[in-house]
Amino acid sequence: MNKKAIKAIIICGALVMSIVTVTIYATSGQTSGGSGGGRIAGTWNVRVDITNCQNGAVIRSFDSVGSFHQGGTMIDSTSGIRQELKTPGHGVWSHTSGNRYSFRFKSFSFDPAGTYTGYTIIQHEADLDASGDEYSSEGTAEIYTPNGALVGTGCSATTATRFSL
Repeated sequence: MNKKAIKAIIICGALVMSIVTVTIYATSGQTSGGSGGGRIAGTWNVRVDITNCQNGAVIRSFDSVGSFHQGGTMIDSTSGIRQELKTPGHGVWSHTSGNRYSFRFKSFSFDPAGTYTGYTIIQHEADLDASGDEYSSEGTAEIYTPNGALVGTGCSATTATRFSL
């Protein structure tokens, strides 16, 4: 074998090992049946209730869609705010125990003229049902100015069903 062929074999071997490593990392949170792990991964139809933080009374409701990706990232889009006034929410999630998960995401806000007005961070604790096809969650929203000053907080609750074929 010449040096060129040996170099090609080494590069191919390194590429295969990289693919195997990425695949193992991406699927490490999955479980086969049972509870926990990556069972929340997937896309969800979400009903959001904005609630009074003191007594839990529903102030208003709207639909959203959220996707939890293997590896711990997520994205959220909502019908609760006109899309030209905010970006989708990008965030992270983790399995905390049993069928319980935490997630947190951030979106940027704009006024009708398109001027950046700040950002919102939503944080929730979710409980996945035994089937893995529904969850409910509760949490908070923190609203910030562009320079990071907290200007408001709120509460919300959700119910969600898995979006599937």
